[in-house]
Amino acid sequence: MSPHTPCSFTLVITGAPYSSQAPQTALAFARAVLANGHRIDRVFLYGDGVHLASALTSPPSDEVNWSRAWQDFLESHNIAGFACIASALRRGIVDQSEQQRYELPASNLAAPFTIAGLGEWVDSVAHSDRVIYFHSGG
Repeated sequence: MSPHTPCSFTLVITGAPYSSQAPQTALAFARAVLANGHRIDRVFLYGDGVHLASALTSPPSDEVNWSRAWQDFLESHNIAGFACIASALRRGIVDQSEQQRYELPASNLAAPFTIAGLGEWVDSVAHSDRVIYFHSGG
């Protein structure tokens, strides 16, 4: 792709907020992508990255709420956000459907995130020009 041809991106975030820089770096990258005329097809959360999809995140008032920042970003730009179902279930992130299936006392998946399987990630790879990963480091 030439620098002037718009690209479509899928972002994969595997690092958790507050224990890695992955969500912060990914959000800065996502904003730059849009500012430069490119498109983000979807954001896929995998591994510890699914913690971004928790509706129960509540950091101290003097810290950035990275879950809320991502929710606002996705909603304001109409970008799909997906949390890997296997990663989410292992870490206690569930939607209402999974809550009922496993007879759990509550659901905590924040909108606009959706629980999805790896098929969603495969579809991302097939339809995006670029897939960029944001890992936890370490």
